[in-house]
Amino acid sequence: MSKKIPLIETVGMAVSTLKSNRLRSLLTMLGIVIGNSSVITLVGVGRGAQNLAENQLSNLGANVLFVVPGNNDTRRRGVAFPKTLVIEDAKAIEEQVPSIKKVAPQITSSEVVQAGARTTTSSISGITPQFLGVRSYEIAKGRFIMAADERAARNVVVIGPDLSKKLFPSTESIGKKLRIKDQSFQIIGVMAPKGAVFGNNQDENAYIPLSTMVSKITGRDPTYGISLSFISVEAINEKNTGAAKFQITNLLRQRHNILREDDFAVRSQKDALKIVTTITGGLTLMLAAIGGISLLVGGIGIMNIMLVSVNERTQEIGLRKALGARSSDVLIQFLIESLILACFGGLIGTSVGIGTVAAIASLTPLPATIGVRTILITVSLSGTIGLFFGVVPAKRAAKLDPIVALRSL
Repeated sequence: MSKKIPLIETVGMAVSTLKSNRLRSLLTMLGIVIGNSSVITLVGVGRGAQNLAENQLSNLGANVLFVVPGNNDTRRRGVAFPKTLVIEDAKAIEEQVPSIKKVAPQITSSEVVQAGARTTTSSISGITPQFLGVRSYEIAKGRFIMAADERAARNVVVIGPDLSKKLFPSTESIGKKLRIKDQSFQIIGVMAPKGAVFGNNQDENAYIPLSTMVSKITGRDPTYGISLSFISVEAINEKNTGAAKFQITNLLRQRHNILREDDFAVRSQKDALKIVTTITGGLTLMLAAIGGISLLVGGIGIMNIMLVSVNERTQEIGLRKALGARSSDVLIQFLIESLILACFGGLIGTSVGIGTVAAIASLTPLPATIGVRTILITVSLSGTIGLFFGVVPAKRAAKLDPIVALRSL
């Protein structure tokens, strides 16, 4: 009667077999290494993109609402800044909506900016003094636009730090002159660094009084008057953003005589964050699926190599069975071999993936990151794949007839 072989002895035989074919074992593990490292890296990149978007959105302010012209349909068709918001709308919001604190109308235009021999294209925003508080911007040097500048439509400008370095790389920019279109402006302030939002580097922007923007840069529209790019609204606090959004929507519907579809949209940081989270979450899943395909290919590689191993070791299997080894012992040995290949490959691949994610986070602006849960799932998945794809070769080895196998000796 055959006796069951102890598990530790079976593991020892499996390890010895893999050591005797080191090159083949390493090449077999390579598929799992690539698969695991791909999953870890791609998920890390996807989460980094999500973190980057969330960090940028946090700069907008939790209790800030943005009233933008046009509806979702016009924006999908690529209609840029339809003229459905005017300065009177901003004044009405400021006067009639009780749940808000400040209103900052804004007109934005891309213009050529020149200082001496240096020229660049920058986003020029016509704003009011309330802009600084509503958008939580800070001044690093000089001062910001004041009410007197707005009333007198003065040719003064506040520039971002990156724009300041571009135009005045070796000198102080405060007090200097620059030209926007055919107008000369005096620099009165430099903003503190703010960073980028959705690819727009806010540190390269310039800000002038709204009245100056209308009278000397963009002009008044003969039909609509002073049409705005958007309106920034600061609610009393974060809890009041919902009420402010509802009140602004109702007010503008009345002012625009809207009966069906709105010709404007009111967006909050939470709305933008929800959209971005959905998009980046889908991106992360797609990247994880791509990495998972690599892991699946690695598992198929294990199955192929183990099937070749079964054919090569037919005599060994027959001899072991003739000496008393049971089919279950052979089955367990081949499963253990597959599991060792998958687990070691998974650990190496995970280490490579973690290192790659850390390198991306330190060498690029993308804050790539990977969670412990994802790492554990990936390692467990590689082990599961090893077992799954090792079943077919193991069963084939276990079913070998010892008499038929020994005939090939």
